[in-house]
Amino acid sequence: MRRLKLPDSTKVRIGLAILGFFIVVAIIGPTVVTHVMHLSATDLDTDHLREAPSADHWLGTDANGRDLLARLVLGTRTSLLIGLLAGLIATSLATVIGITGAYVGGRFDALVTACTNVFLVLPGLPLLIIVGSYVKGRGGWWVTALIIGLTGWAAGARQKRAQALSLRGRDFVTATELIGESRWRVVVSELVPHLAPLIAASLLFSVVGAIFAEAGLAFIGAGNPSLITWGMLINLAGPNALFNGEWYTFVPPAACIAALGTAAGLINFGIDEISNPRLRVAGRRGQRLIPVGGGRNG
Repeated sequence: MRRLKLPDSTKVRIGLAILGFFIVVAIIGPTVVTHVMHLSATDLDTDHLREAPSADHWLGTDANGRDLLARLVLGTRTSLLIGLLAGLIATSLATVIGITGAYVGGRFDALVTACTNVFLVLPGLPLLIIVGSYVKGRGGWWVTALIIGLTGWAAGARQKRAQALSLRGRDFVTATELIGESRWRVVVSELVPHLAPLIAASLLFSVVGAIFAEAGLAFIGAGNPSLITWGMLINLAGPNALFNGEWYTFVPPAACIAALGTAAGLINFGIDEISNPRLRVAGRRGQRLIPVGGGRNG
């Protein structure tokens, strides 16, 4: 079986490099800042309140004298964990509900479509705020991820259902049915692999969207105050941080969120080329049309 690989694109490489950087920071960053740099994300230092970046504190300190670099690194791990779990929950629900409903059809499809439509018409942000405020401060990061994942699957389910409907009558599906395979086998072994690029893109943007959602909840005060995340760092910077010249309290976490969103967009270029052969053909044609110097003159 031929292995798929991302197109040889500078944009995709940049996107993967940015994403890889954040993953590495999330994995080893807290250990490095704690045991190598000897910084703490929780220790208070009343002698260095809201201190600007310096040799001792590369990103400055917050209102309680806590090192912002250590908190940013720890927030990277928490934000990515929330995004990953919420993205997996939302994408898994969307994949199972959308593809299974489209393939089975009948009353089951009507039921799951009605459920999907209910979640689609519910206002997403107000729902997140209500549920997030209700469980505020309860549980760990996984509670936040669970809330975001369970409220963010509907749009993906509709998209996958539409794509699965176009595949349901294809010859390879019919051939699999004729040899006696079960419905579950057809969904898992035939439909899901053909929709893998779409599912991968959906997972990527679900992860990034979940990080954005958590940041939004934290920014408006509906997040879990016991968590150190990018959004909570922006919230704790305070409304007057910009006017007081304390840019270092909110610019780094905001830049991390923006960089991760940019990485997702760049990687999506590569996924689009995998899922849409016309883009690959157009790219190859464009390369052949580029004039090469040194040829014979007319």
